[in-house]
Amino acid sequence: MGKLVIKNNVIGMVATNSYIVYDAEKKGAVLIDPAANGAFLLNQCRELGVTPEAVLLTHGHFDHIGGVEDLVRAFPMPVYAGEKEAGLLSDPQMNLSIAYGMPMTVKNPQLLRDGQELALLGRTWKVMATPGHTEGSVCYYVEKEKVLFSGDTLFHESYGRTDFPTGSGRSLRASVTEKLFALPEDTAVYPGHEEETSIGHEKRYNPLAVY
Repeated sequence: MGKLVIKNNVIGMVATNSYIVYDAEKKGAVLIDPAANGAFLLNQCRELGVTPEAVLLTHGHFDHIGGVEDLVRAFPMPVYAGEKEAGLLSDPQMNLSIAYGMPMTVKNPQLLRDGQELALLGRTWKVMATPGHTEGSVCYYVEKEKVLFSGDTLFHESYGRTDFPTGSGRSLRASVTEKLFALPEDTAVYPGHEEETSIGHEKRYNPLAVY
């Protein structure tokens, strides 16, 4: 097993972080929140010499799912999402894609429950249900690597909006302060937008940490 490499591609009209994650000594890759340009991500994988094995979605908004169809067409593979996100994934109005004139859905996602574990890239990925930004939002925690992919739940000194369908400010605060802030402080956080941060930094500087 080699080093876990995380390549971020900022894609789409709202600058979504779309991650290609792979092991430096292996050929497989996991794609997290593939945004608008699936063809670009496929080209990135070719340049890196890796083959996509799974897509992980932190939630179902249009700016996180736009590349899924192209990826799955090129490489038939599972698409994972939180079990309570099925509604957004199947409804262009709820996932906001219809508002931008490009209705989209994700077909046949494999739905994950809180605490479920996935074996990917020779590592264990723990699913953490973090409702708030959407009801079915999840984060993916790779404990061995001290890495969290937080989607739009937790940002650098900020957090996700809660005024979209199924959002809840109270749920988001609980998800961040009770679940994510319980992780080790040296956990690196890779969010759905903006720059990387850490749990320790957010416990000191995030607005949700101040009561």
